[in-house]
Amino acid sequence: MKPVVAIVGRENVGKSTLFNRLVGKNKAVIDDLPGLTRDRNYAEVCSREKEFILIDTGGFEPFRPDTIATQIREQTQLAIEEADVIIFLADGQAGLSPSDSEIVRMLQAAARPLLYVVNKIDGPRLSHNVAEFFRLGVEALIPISAKNNLGISELLTALTPLLPAPAGEETTAAAVKIAIVGRPNVGKSSLINKIVGEERLLTDEIPGTTRDAIDTTVCFKDQQYLLIDTAGIRRKSRVSIRFEKYCIIEALKSLDRCDVGILLLDAHEGVTQQDAKIAHFIYAKGKGCIIAVNKWDLITKDNTTHGSYLEKIRYELTFLEFAPVIFLSALTGLRVFSILECALRIGSDTRKRIPTPHLNNLIAAAVRKHPPPSVKGRALKFYYAAQIGMAPPHFVIFTNYPRSVHFSYQRYLINQIRERCGFEGIPIRLSFKQRSGKNS
Repeated sequence: MKPVVAIVGRENVGKSTLFNRLVGKNKAVIDDLPGLTRDRNYAEVCSREKEFILIDTGGFEPFRPDTIATQIREQTQLAIEEADVIIFLADGQAGLSPSDSEIVRMLQAAARPLLYVVNKIDGPRLSHNVAEFFRLGVEALIPISAKNNLGISELLTALTPLLPAPAGEETTAAAVKIAIVGRPNVGKSSLINKIVGEERLLTDEIPGTTRDAIDTTVCFKDQQYLLIDTAGIRRKSRVSIRFEKYCIIEALKSLDRCDVGILLLDAHEGVTQQDAKIAHFIYAKGKGCIIAVNKWDLITKDNTTHGSYLEKIRYELTFLEFAPVIFLSALTGLRVFSILECALRIGSDTRKRIPTPHLNNLIAAAVRKHPPPSVKGRALKFYYAAQIGMAPPHFVIFTNYPRSVHFSYQRYLINQIRERCGFEGIPIRLSFKQRSGKNS
């Protein structure tokens, strides 16, 4: 569970510049979320051994009456509700404005840890510009220049102690932890309610580690499951705006805690761009995955409907070609419990370890069946393979030309591992390394 930090301020105060600066530091330990390069509103950041989700909000103009400004205010309010820490950012060159005062008043009412940061202090000659912001009635101001990387270290020093400690692991002895993620109104809560509502199931509700979330333990066929629902989204459904971007935060929190992520789709709408983004999170975090198509009972069908729909899903989510697809109805209960049975198999496989001799025999057989292309006229050789990680399974192959293994051949080897060893619904990581002490 990673805490959430939101950057809030007026237009053109440098929020995106600060966002990029914080995300760009320590690139080796920062994971930009895949699928979000277009708007870059979110990133997972690791700084000073603390990890957090950073949100870049839109320019907040509290006194502008137009529709766009109103939507931005509402979107920013959602970010504030999700945030564990808020960075208020002001423009040190433009000076204090009535909008700044109104924003600070609103942020203080939110009762979150709050840092007051004055941007565009590009050198000592502008340091006196900070003084007028004390009229906000605050005790501490942090002057920075996001553009020139000034004061960023001081900002991180102030931010790090405010980040809440990671929540402890659940005490339940669940065989598998399942996070149900997806866009609003695809039926996440209905699916959990259908599972929990069956008389033959024993259920127990325990407090979740996300704000306003309830985790549910379920016993089905003598196996215990932990269902993680993004309950915070239900609370926000009363807000009369499009809040889909902020379901991303809930998905990130849930996926950090699960073994298997269920990507729930609406059968009427198919795979949307937002679905693809959430699917990328599941893949990037190495979680087991099930693609579940809800409201299947409402689709008019013939003998080609299932096949053509499945083909569309595989086309839109090619990187999840290994994930099983289940067509279900949370309303009628159609194939609802197939999810639990499938998740149990996948959860077990995430902890599977392949014996090294078996793995090497497998790779040797795959190479004999389909040899890799040569590298500048010289043979590409695979000397030795070993599994170096689980959840997700990670394999390393030592070779004479590690940078020359074509991605299509990598995919072939992954498919061979999957064919021989299983790993249904689980992304497989494959790395290539130079064999030390050997000439090519």
